[in-house]
Amino acid sequence: EVQLQASGGGLVQPGGSLRLSCAASGFTFSSYSMSWVRQAPGKGPDRVSSIGSKSTNYADSVKGRFTISRDNAKNTLYLQMNSLKSEDTAVYYCVRHNGGMDYWGKGTLVTVSS
Repeated sequence: EVQLQASGGGLVQPGGSLRLSCAASGFTFSSYSMSWVRQAPGKGPDRVSSIGSKSTNYADSVKGRFTISRDNAKNTLYLQMNSLKSEDTAVYYCVRHNGGMDYWGKGTLVTVSS
């Protein structure tokens, strides 16, 4: 079965950094585009960043602060988050894309607060 296990969330002060990881299994990881999507309390989902085999995309709100990457040999997706702001507080989800059909993993909570 497809599994997407996100980890690395926690409490961090504004201006701090965190690195999220997503361990993928049950499919050929290198064949799929992946995204990080977040959802803040009481708000709808917000796509943060996406990555294919050679391309990356970022939401304007995180551009220059976040970096998405993948290690296909380890079947792992990463999101390096720097210069964190309170507005980044959300549950972050690892998502697999397949021709418009998205598969969501379980999220990891990121709280940015002083």
